[in-house]
Parts: sequence; C-alpha cells; structure tokens
Amino acid sequence: MSHAVTLEKVILENLNTAVLLFDANLHLIYINPAGEMLFGLSAQHLIGLPAIKLIHCPDDSVERRLREAMDTLHPFIEREVHMKLGDRAITVHCTALPFHHPASEVKLLVELHQVDRQLRILREEHLLAQHQATQALIRGLAHEIRNPLGGLRGAAQLLQQELPEPSLREYTQIIIDEADRLQKLMDRMLGPNRMLRRQSINIHHVLEYVLDLIQAEYPEGPEITRDYDPSIPEFMADSDRLIQALLNLIRNAISATGTRGRICLRTRVLRQFTIGNRKHRLVLCVEIEDDGPGIPKALQEQIFFPMISNRPGGTGLGLPIAQEMIHQHGGLIECESQPGCTRFFVYLPLDSGHE
Repeated sequence: MSHAVTLEKVILENLNTAVLLFDANLHLIYINPAGEMLFGLSAQHLIGLPAIKLIHCPDDSVERRLREAMDTLHPFIEREVHMKLGDRAITVHCTALPFHHPASEVKLLVELHQVDRQLRILREEHLLAQHQATQALIRGLAHEIRNPLGGLRGAAQLLQQELPEPSLREYTQIIIDEADRLQKLMDRMLGPNRMLRRQSINIHHVLEYVLDLIQAEYPEGPEITRDYDPSIPEFMADSDRLIQALLNLIRNAISATGTRGRICLRTRVLRQFTIGNRKHRLVLCVEIEDDGPGIPKALQEQIFFPMISNRPGGTGLGLPIAQEMIHQHGGLIECESQPGCTRFFVYLPLDSGHE
C-alpha cells in the first residue's frame, strides 16, 4: 500500500499539469511542483489557502462550480478559463473531480492545464492564413482590374487627342486621373514588389528614426515613453520596410489617442518562441501600447483586412501593409485591445527558425 502511495506521489510530482487537492472546506491541502510553477509560489506559501484565492476569475463562475462539485459529487470540465495570478492573466482548462472515501471526508482534485501558448499558436496560424488569403485575393483582383483599367486609360488618351474643344478634354482628363488613382490604390494594397534589401540594423536606431518623423509630424504630442531592452542584438532586415510598418502602427496609435494621449514603445527578446508553425530560438518583440478608447470587438478580427477602418477618413490600408511588410521578414503583428489599452505586438525572428 505504501509503495502505491509513493508511486502515485511520484507520478503527480512529475506531471506537467498543475494538480491541486482541496479539503471539504475548499482549502488547499496539496499542490504538485507544476502547480507551484504555475502560481509562482512554493507549496509552503500556498497550502491552506482557500480556492477562491487561488482560482480567481472575473465572473466567479469557476469558484461557484467548485462548490457545486463538492456538494453534488459531480465532476466538471471548464475550458479556456481566464484566471488572474497577481498581475498576470492566464488561460487554463480546469478539470474538477470530487472523490469520497468512506474513511475520510470529501476532497476535490483540480487539474489546471495552461493553454495560453496553444491558443496563441492557433491565433497566429489563423492570422497568417488570413493574411495569405487576403494577399492572394488582392493579387487576383489587381490582375483583373489592371488590364481593363489600362485599356480604359489608353482609350481616354486617344479620345482626348481627337476632341476639338478644350472643355470636352476636361472630361477625358477626369477619366485618366481616376484611372491613375485606382492604379496607385492597387499598388498600395499590393505593397512593394522588390526583393528585401537586408542589412544589419539596430531596432532602437530604427525606432528613434521613426519617432523623429512622428515628432516632426505631431509637434504637440502625444507623450511617448520608451522601455527598451539594450541587450537586443543587431539583425538582418530591410530598414525601409520596418520603418514604414512601425510608422503605420504608431500613426494609428496617435489617431486613437490624440495629441494628449500616451504611447509606450517596448522592446524585448523572447526565447524559444513560435511564430505560426516555426519555432525560433530568439524573437524580437516590439510592443506599441496606447491609452486610446480601444478597437471595437466587432472589428478586432478584421483589422488586418484591407479597407477596414475604425476612424473617419481612414483608408484601411495601414495595418494590412504593415502586416505584409513584417510577414516578408518571417514575422507577424498581433493586437490586443480593450478600452484604455491597445497593444500591437510586432514579432521578428532573430534567427532562421526551425520546424
């Protein structure tokens, strides 16, 4: 019997899933090492705490269900539970299993499996697939539009030469000007078609150059703070395209906050980070945070589509173009937004990556 107990303990302590055991009053009586890592505290500090202190959710639904599971002896599984751990927010799958032994009181076994990384990878794969589909659609559309547009412009030029009166030539000039405008719009949607001109760059030099442009464009503000990691190494990239992508993102942030708002730029290095289906040893993350009103939830899944804009007069091309330029570097742009805090994350691999 003692051998079985020892074996069970060895198994529990070698699991990657956090396992918590609560007594009848929903106070913690056991936690395995994976649980200690999840909460960032040792068992000594956690034992005795009530479940409501450990599994804290904004709507208190999980705590309520834990109590119901104890009362009814019915297990439950709750997927994608958003938990607060101090100043951290994590997402877990929660499984609760009540069990009762005749010789002891009811206990509740809870498994917490953190799924933030899996959800992020799925979200990134969706973003990349979305971007590739959008680019394919735009290229197909551009091909179908360019030929008749060229013919339309050419016919208008020939007609202009044949018209005797200057007043009539004004109408053909309108056709020519509008055809040129549509051609420029298609070119912007497709983005630059030249190969990347990679050179060794320092991301902070690029950011400071972009900020110089922004301060010349918006001399009255907003307030911009920097939180740079000086240890980030130089890497190979096309500085012109990075400047354009970051300029688009910061202009969007200023459009959201106004000149009285606050914007923060952060740089960090992430280790063993996955972009889409490629795992990279080192990834640069440039974060652009603003305190504007946020992006409406209905638009958050669509902001990287062309012609989608949340502001009057916006073309809806800034974000798709930025996404394409970062994608050309093997990177990705992600967004998180709520009222008072919108953050764009620019991920750029600092190595070649591997499957």
